Amino acid sequence: MRLPLIKHLNTFIQENDQDYILEAIETLEYLTESSAIKDDELDIIGELLSNMYGALEVNTAIKDGKLEKEALNEFMQRVTGSIDR
Repeated sequence: MRLPLIKHLNTFIQENDQDYILEAIETLEYLTESSAIKDDELDIIGELLSNMYGALEVNTAIKDGKLEKEALNEFMQRVTGSIDR
């Protein structure tokens, strides 16, 4: 996950609607089911999906009253904490 991408996607959500991200997620997840997708392409799709899901979580935290910086930092701490386990 890359924080600048999550922040950029969050800006997109705020300017438009989270439905665009949800539809993109559905499309990418559907693509992963194709036997024509190579392993390196799956890795890229997985990275895109994780950033999109991250942006949705950050956006939810902001809607719940957190500042963007605080929401981003808490999300990344949670992600890195789960990796360290």
